[in-house]
Amino acid sequence: MRKVTVSTDAQGHTAGWVSTDLEAALIAQPDPGAAAFFDLDNTLMQGASLYWFARGLAARRYFTARDVARFAWQQARFRLVSEHHGHITGARDVALAFFRGWKIDEVERLAEEIFDELMAVRIWPGTHALAQTHLKDGQRVWLVTAAPIEIGRVIAQRLGLTGAIGTVAEVSDGAYTGRLVGDLMHGAAKAVAVQQLADVESLDLRRCTAYSDSANDLPMLTCVGSAVAINPDAGLRRAARANGWQIRDFRTARKAARVMVPVAIATGVLLGAALTVAIRRRAGR
Repeated sequence: MRKVTVSTDAQGHTAGWVSTDLEAALIAQPDPGAAAFFDLDNTLMQGASLYWFARGLAARRYFTARDVARFAWQQARFRLVSEHHGHITGARDVALAFFRGWKIDEVERLAEEIFDELMAVRIWPGTHALAQTHLKDGQRVWLVTAAPIEIGRVIAQRLGLTGAIGTVAEVSDGAYTGRLVGDLMHGAAKAVAVQQLADVESLDLRRCTAYSDSANDLPMLTCVGSAVAINPDAGLRRAARANGWQIRDFRTARKAARVMVPVAIATGVLLGAALTVAIRRRAGR
């Protein structure tokens, strides 16, 4: 487990990130002033990373496939209806209990196994190629995800990226306490985290690029010099056209139909909350 860096700004906003120690392996002349920030769900990966993580846990009998299907429907309803602040807060409070008592090493081991089994084949080759272009130009490439930072780090490492910015859970004696350190990495919190990392790494945000599929990430997309809409939802597509941003869509009609449920649950917030209920119920049997 690599050390998670946690930073708090003057306004009290806390963000965390972890490196994969990739920088030393860059072949190109380093460009320390620029970086790229990639959202994960539906931007780099088809569907939601937590959905596939849940599928992997279900296969290991942590809970049932029926639970996963029900969680998917709950998350789809959440995404299609709204993402009001109250809903996010409620989901966050329940989702914090998801990994309570779990050892970090165990979560990372499971994340590595499940990435190789279920997630690797769902990485969008086109988006991954864009990330590799930044790396070849000597720029650092960060994954920005609402998933727990340990899962984000595993995915970033598997993809050869610099590191991950993610949701940081409190840890005691190597296990999760069920409490959060800082903000859920969602919406405006992503922009705050990118700005804090830029301060620490001396990045010029005007030379940085951000990629996302969702209008929820507009704060992150507008805090950098260049924004790219990847497989955009309707709201982001409108914003991209209004701002003259590049739009890249790697989906086909057939692929879109095949991953319809994962696409609908892209934020992963309520999925984590629902998983908590299932694990608690299983623990009580």
